[in-house]
Amino acid sequence: MKKRKAMKKLVAVLAVLAGTLAAEPSQAAWPERPITMIVPFAAGGPTDVVARIVAENMSRTLGQQIIVENVAGAGGTTGITRAAQAAPDGYTICMGHMGTHGAAPAVYPELKYDPVKDFAPIGLAAGTPIVIVARKNFPAKDLKEFVAAIKAGGDKLNEAHAGTGSVSFTTCTLFNSLTGAKPTRVVYRGTGPALNDLVGGQVDYMCDQIVNLVPQIQAGTIRAYAVALPERSPALPDVPTTKEGGLAEFQVSAWNAVFAPKGTAPEIVKKLSDALQKALADAGTRKRLLDLGGDLSATWAQTPDGLQKLVTSEVARWNKVLKGAATPAAPAAAPAPKK
Repeated sequence: MKKRKAMKKLVAVLAVLAGTLAAEPSQAAWPERPITMIVPFAAGGPTDVVARIVAENMSRTLGQQIIVENVAGAGGTTGITRAAQAAPDGYTICMGHMGTHGAAPAVYPELKYDPVKDFAPIGLAAGTPIVIVARKNFPAKDLKEFVAAIKAGGDKLNEAHAGTGSVSFTTCTLFNSLTGAKPTRVVYRGTGPALNDLVGGQVDYMCDQIVNLVPQIQAGTIRAYAVALPERSPALPDVPTTKEGGLAEFQVSAWNAVFAPKGTAPEIVKKLSDALQKALADAGTRKRLLDLGGDLSATWAQTPDGLQKLVTSEVARWNKVLKGAATPAAPAAAPAPKK
């Protein structure tokens, strides 16, 4: 009888031990299924382009596919809100940027997330300089003539952007305020659709991230007036800087970065960060980003701690620039093509 009881106890102990041992490999095996990366804009825009290039390389390192899911709306805050509220299990991450994690608090009083407190930062993916572009048949020959034309045109001219708080909205708000322009601001669900209408001549101009524009500028389907950098971009060597064009005070570069929901386990954050840094060190991935005009020089922000510092500083910076900026009404549809 005593032997039977002892055997039962031994079997019970072994069962518990077996369960514990079985659980440990499961935790260590993350990721065991595909990971979703939420991109808070429509496909084809700059954030989407950067996300897909980086995700492709990270997938190989992690051994599981990173699936890009486009969740557009409200200047990117719809998708980022979803990411903030996702389970912190490492299977949902997002590609945020200067708008969603810098400017948004200044223009969305009811924002449902805090860029500083509600995320586990993974790392900076790429800096993305801003370029001022217009429809290909816009009559101004250089930036000085362009500024004069948009000031004179007033609300008869149409400026496209990807929603209040987005990079295109934020940077063109600054540009318009520096130049005194007061255009009609046409809202899209991403700069991909906005760029399509710029190519088609339905809108007059926009401020956008360089990675979205290089192919169209090189093809001559849109016209570039200036890149908002101290020096010309290697990706667009023929496009002058804003300083060369007489608007030196408009120098701004956006950025895209990877985040996970707050509470994601530190070991998962580390694996994601390591995979991102490996992607950015890969010659092929770097070439794809650099050829599109991406800036990979801010290596200090490619770590979780570095990205956290960047977000904190960007929220403070854009709060000063945008606090009190009026939120424009969106026209029901883009206007007719310009002749």
